[in-house]
This record gives sequence, structure tokens and C-alpha cells, in this order.
Amino acid sequence: MSKENFIPLHKLCELYKVEMSFFSGLNEIGLIQITNIEESHCIHQDKINDIEKMIRMHLDLNINIEGIDIAFNLLQKIDELENELISIKNRLRIYEN
Repeated sequence: MSKENFIPLHKLCELYKVEMSFFSGLNEIGLIQITNIEESHCIHQDKINDIEKMIRMHLDLNINIEGIDIAFNLLQKIDELENELISIKNRLRIYEN
């Protein structure tokens, strides 16, 4: 596994000023996946946008980890529904013309 694509959690803790327990809690409920590389807890760089959203929910809105789980899942469902709506609108255009 290439270390280049992973970000050490201790760096994220320093950067965003959150505790390691925050990431452990997110991992426990399945919102993130922590990978151990060279005895360091890391997360894949592709997930950084999701993590930043979760950190903002936690710090700015004072939402606990369970609330983040609910809010994040709802946001993902909204994105799925928006994509489905766009797809349906595109298919309807065929019949309108």
C-alpha cells in the first residue's frame, strides 16, 4: 500500500485542532476508514473533503458524532436524489422534443 495517498491522522489533528478520539469515533460508526501504515493511523486523501465537512459540523455546529452520522447520511441521500432527478429530467427531454 502506497503511503503517498494517505494522510496521517496526527497531522489532521494538529491542523484542524481536533482530538484523535474524534477520528476514532467516526471510524467506529463507519463514516471513515482508518488504515495503519508504518505504525501510523492514516486516512486516504480521497476522503479529505468528507472529513472536512464532518469537522465543520462538529466544531462549527457543535454536532456530536452520532449527529454527524445522521446529517452526513442525509446529505449523501440528497446528492443521490439530485443526481437521479437530473437523470430523469434528461430522459424526459427526449420525449419533449
